[in-house]
Amino acid sequence: MPTERASRPRGPRYADADAVDFVVVGSGAAGGVVARELSRAGLRVVVLEQGPYLTEADFTHDELTVMQGNALTNDVARSPQTGRRTAADTATPRKLLVYGRAVGGGTLHFTANFWRFHEIDFVERSQKGPIAGTSFDDWPIRYADLEPYYTKVEWEVGVSGQAGASPFDPPRSRPYPMPPLPNQSPGVLLERAARKVGWHAFPAPLAIASVPYRGRSACQHCGFCEFFGCEFGAKSSTLATMIREAERTGTCEIRPNSYAHRVEHDARGRVTGVVYFDREKRERVQRAKAVVLCANGGETPRLLLMSASTLFPHGLANSSGMVGRNLMFNGAGIGVGVFEHPVNGYRGVAVTRVVHDTYELDPKLGLHGGGGFDFRFDTPPVMYALGSLDPEAPTWGADFKRRLREFPRTVYAFGHTTSLPVPTNDITLDPTAKDAWGQPAIRVTFREHAEDLKLYHWFRDRAVDLLDAAGAQRRWSFPIADFPDYANPHLLGTCRMGNDPGHSVVNAWHRAHDVPNLFIVDGSSFVTSGRGQPTMTIMALAFRAADGMIRAARRNEI
Repeated sequence: MPTERASRPRGPRYADADAVDFVVVGSGAAGGVVARELSRAGLRVVVLEQGPYLTEADFTHDELTVMQGNALTNDVARSPQTGRRTAADTATPRKLLVYGRAVGGGTLHFTANFWRFHEIDFVERSQKGPIAGTSFDDWPIRYADLEPYYTKVEWEVGVSGQAGASPFDPPRSRPYPMPPLPNQSPGVLLERAARKVGWHAFPAPLAIASVPYRGRSACQHCGFCEFFGCEFGAKSSTLATMIREAERTGTCEIRPNSYAHRVEHDARGRVTGVVYFDREKRERVQRAKAVVLCANGGETPRLLLMSASTLFPHGLANSSGMVGRNLMFNGAGIGVGVFEHPVNGYRGVAVTRVVHDTYELDPKLGLHGGGGFDFRFDTPPVMYALGSLDPEAPTWGADFKRRLREFPRTVYAFGHTTSLPVPTNDITLDPTAKDAWGQPAIRVTFREHAEDLKLYHWFRDRAVDLLDAAGAQRRWSFPIADFPDYANPHLLGTCRMGNDPGHSVVNAWHRAHDVPNLFIVDGSSFVTSGRGQPTMTIMALAFRAADGMIRAARRNEI
């Protein structure tokens, strides 16, 4: 496992008893942005990160260490999870949620696909009407409210792309700061397929530097983007961007190996600090004037539920009963194709071309939602050998070796889709399973909505059609079930934002309705899931939320 190096950047060191202005729990897409913005405003900030502080020198391409050893992600041996389809079922040990567990969070190991949401994502309920069995609703903000912050993400964090390349792009106020990365073979195949079916492939917007940017290296095309940390600093993680800038202000402390398990409050119901375990599992309390939870859509509701008290018997900030509910993962429809000649999709960045002709589907299809496609092959070689892609493929002998020789000729057609908010899909505390710190484990209750299953099947069929159009010699797809059979990194909707305190947890500025000095900024605040790539929107929301926090702090409202 990677170990922390003494040479990492260091900010100030606050005492636990110091009532800093803000404690931020989590250092990923939202936490890193919030910490940087608050500290640049001169506010004193402590960031509690449950994982280690690694740097570029710590990152490795060792697939077993990173992927099976959970070097950058949560490990169910320490943080178990249980899962079930319905509340009537018995939950069993499952890994259904995957998230970053190191300074930088999920931005360390993400693919770096960086799609903006479109106008429809914020107003779909009012335009299309209700959907039975869901809590489908509009957001309390619109695309125009977030557009300046999308632009801020692109320029402050660093995103490469080509403005205007897609005929379906929403309005933008500024072009991308960097040109798109060079097209790779899977992208060329997607262009071929899109032309044949009358669709439009365009350069993928990526949070990866295509040229040197703000002191960071350009991408070196090593091929280890998804699942792995970037040793060149080219991937625009919050570690490589926001965290370093926050520390340089002299007012932000990043405190790794700090496992938050309760938010404390006073008799008035205002939060006063965060209780956490340090590296040696000693319980400590960091005092603060305000708390910002950026732990992700699974850990944030868990922390609120573990913070139940006499004043908040059902969990902190949970008078609405909405904490943990409406869990969304984003859906998928995937095809796999083997081509005549080597494609070598494992080299370079994972995605270079995207199709958005299916972002908003024709109502005549009778489907809800939509999404987009990319071609990729992001399975590294050892993991390919250890897990069969073709469900009918042999796992031993001469036929197995022949299958391994297909590795450079294989491509995924990946359809990324919406996922509906269902109130009974939720995060709760398991009554018996405990983590390594003796705290209740996450229990996931989840069953796909029937309309989502229809959408996933449609996207899967179109994925296979694209592979045919691209010239695949052989192709197949995976079964689609109503219960996840893999761990999902898109953890959305479990503390949704809204104007009505009876049906949401935070307001449009991510401030908890019940607790005026508590803020929640991560994927949990999403009202709908978007079309499959939430990280860009999480960061844009974090920049916007930080603006509101700074104004509140300057008005002495926290």
